[in-house]
Amino acid sequence: MKIYTKTGDKGTTSLIGGTRLSKAHIRIEAYGTIDELNSYIGLLRDQPVNENRRDLLKEIQDRLFTIGSHLASEPEQTKKILPDLSEEDIRLLEISMDEIDAIVPALRAFVLPGGHQSVSFGHIARTVCRRAERGVIHLQTQEEVEDSVVKYLNRLSDYLFMLCRAMTYELGIEEVTWKPRVASKK
Repeated sequence: MKIYTKTGDKGTTSLIGGTRLSKAHIRIEAYGTIDELNSYIGLLRDQPVNENRRDLLKEIQDRLFTIGSHLASEPEQTKKILPDLSEEDIRLLEISMDEIDAIVPALRAFVLPGGHQSVSFGHIARTVCRRAERGVIHLQTQEEVEDSVVKYLNRLSDYLFMLCRAMTYELGIEEVTWKPRVASKK
């Protein structure tokens, strides 16, 4: 099977179901950003500090493929059965955040991204997740998108923030907090 079809050479692509859309359509942008996020989660999974989280990060990647399949399908598409996204998937992220919260120091200030390459990768993933969430919400204003997709992405970005805190803690690095500059009086 050849990977190239040449059908996208004129700037369109097909949804699952056959409808062709511009590659600039908000639906394509939304699932393209999910794909980008999935790549960053893979990068996080490959970090040695995340050795004990590899299964969870793979599970997240699987759920992102699920979300991508929903976004890449025509809303009325019923010929193919799509994988589901459940409350248990969201709960898994919440449980994981609670576990991290129990071990990291209390958060007392805004944290600046960085401190270690692995942590920086995590913050990039977090911001891409927020962009994906905004894209899906934008799509949802025009077309039907399951509420569970937005909820999962919202929780995932929170999880990624907590993952960054966990990596910082486990790597023995000090979190860099934001210290706002005091405005000078004129």
